[in-house]
Amino acid sequence: MFVTSTNSTNTLLKQMIADGNPPEFIRAGYQTAGRGQTGNGWESEADKNLLCSILLPPRKELFELNVSTAVAVQRLLGEDFTIKWPNDIYWQDRKIAGILIENAIVGNEVKYCIAGIGLNVNQTEWLSDAPNPVSLKQITGREYPIDELMQQLFNEVNKALQEDVWDYYKAHLYRREGFWPFVERVVSVAPTMNAGTQTQGQFMAQIKDVLPSGELVLEDQQGTKRIYHFKQIRYIV
Repeated sequence: MFVTSTNSTNTLLKQMIADGNPPEFIRAGYQTAGRGQTGNGWESEADKNLLCSILLPPRKELFELNVSTAVAVQRLLGEDFTIKWPNDIYWQDRKIAGILIENAIVGNEVKYCIAGIGLNVNQTEWLSDAPNPVSLKQITGREYPIDELMQQLFNEVNKALQEDVWDYYKAHLYRREGFWPFVERVVSVAPTMNAGTQTQGQFMAQIKDVLPSGELVLEDQQGTKRIYHFKQIRYIV
């Protein structure tokens, strides 16, 4: 389903679910209130990018949907692209796509899950203070048909949902090899191992694993394992 403009494709799909007849996906030419992770905005010039929400099969293991959707987007784009934990898609050190997974839980039952995806396609200028955006057109110099990309992405998402893509996900992580600078962040989520205020500051570490619950496992240069929830740690890019 395509709409010329909406506030947010995730919000619109939620409304259509409540009305009882949702499409498999919604694509918008423009979003007036596009959203990213933790309330961040998502800038997109009208009719230049792929802005969509896909209805996913309900699952309690929400991070598995992050993994499957990130793998689908990365596969669509190709081997020159990586997955920046937990689910941004990068080309070199620049962000080309973001994913926002939302669900509705009533009691112990997951009613629905939605993957909101923003992929920079034909836009070449940004007005916001986003630090490192890039688009397919900037990388290749070509214009891309967004409708075709939408169908290809939908197919890739359905394929990834049917497979065990954990090993693929971890093998295609951004900065998967070697030591890289990170900095801890003060956030409201209760910290896990070595993620307290006593160790705030920049340090060098390598990625060792991503846990099924979504935490990132790092090992610093002293050999200490550090485990972080989303937003407790930031890459220095």
